[in-house]
Amino acid sequence: MEKSLIYKPSAQEIVFLDQRRLPLEKVYVKCDSFDCMRDAILHMKLRGAPLIGVAGAFGLFLWCLENQKKYKEADVARFLRDFQKACGEMASTRPTAVNLRWACDRVYKHVSQKNNKNVASAIESIRKLCIEMDREDIKMCENIGANGARHFKKKYGGHLRILTHCNAGSLATCGFGTALGVIVTAHKNGILDHAFVDETRPYLQGARITAYELSQDKIPYYLICDNMAGWLMKKGEIDIVVTGADRIAANGDAANKIGTYSLSVLARENNVPMYIAAPYSTFDLRIKTGEEIVIEERPEREVTHVFDVRIAPEGARVKNPSFDVTPHRNLAGIITELGVIEKPFTRNIKKMMAGLHE
Repeated sequence: MEKSLIYKPSAQEIVFLDQRRLPLEKVYVKCDSFDCMRDAILHMKLRGAPLIGVAGAFGLFLWCLENQKKYKEADVARFLRDFQKACGEMASTRPTAVNLRWACDRVYKHVSQKNNKNVASAIESIRKLCIEMDREDIKMCENIGANGARHFKKKYGGHLRILTHCNAGSLATCGFGTALGVIVTAHKNGILDHAFVDETRPYLQGARITAYELSQDKIPYYLICDNMAGWLMKKGEIDIVVTGADRIAANGDAANKIGTYSLSVLARENNVPMYIAAPYSTFDLRIKTGEEIVIEERPEREVTHVFDVRIAPEGARVKNPSFDVTPHRNLAGIITELGVIEKPFTRNIKKMMAGLHE
């Protein structure tokens, strides 16, 4: 797969595929402004927790370029006050995925703690940090893929049939993905028989994006409707479930695309181990359990229409929570770039995060 997010320094713009148009057509978006990047994240032209974190950071860099002329070179303090407001605005674009706020907080903390002599040097430090975050995300994906595949081989052997939900691949990250990165690496290491891909209603990220990525990478898979997974588990056709996550609480409860909770219940009922694959930036230790996670409500049209074709009666009342929360008791482990976290989650998550600061 091609890279999901490309920074073009000569044009000072960010280029990416409009994911809403896949797989029927490949349309590229060029963003050269803060509002363009924020709109792209809000309307899911690009999505995926790790990717919108890095995209949000680049959006803040574009804000700097747009507003640089408003400030005298020595007026760093006023620049930082206004930049902090822009960080808050970007962070609030999508409330459930913690990676976006993590990235915005990281960018602001980075620039505010540096002894920048002028506004230009502050902006240059932000540019360098965005590039560094992009590279870190690529490496993160490689490590998650390697850790997950190694763990699966050791614990479950080979010829694995792995189900995934939504999209946690190269179009949700800057690298080759988190959950899908595990599948890609398992295939490369010869332990994957095939993948199962949930269609993932209502936005169809599985059918449109994950299936597209697996096709591009020539990895064998079956596309299934969301409500088929339980029956396939009962028939013994699924060995493992692995998904991404948008926020993980201190106890291991994980928010992910709507339908993940249902999968976890079905997996537990049928003794199928379920894993979350996510970077450390997805952990939010400020919240103790998943009950504290804010669930984003998306527009009704995503449920009543598919590709602008109405599939429901006029006037149909709609609920469209975009995420749900899987309780930690339904999980076998959490695959990170630092290793695989197993139960007890609260203690082992705390231990992993403490190790980052040693």
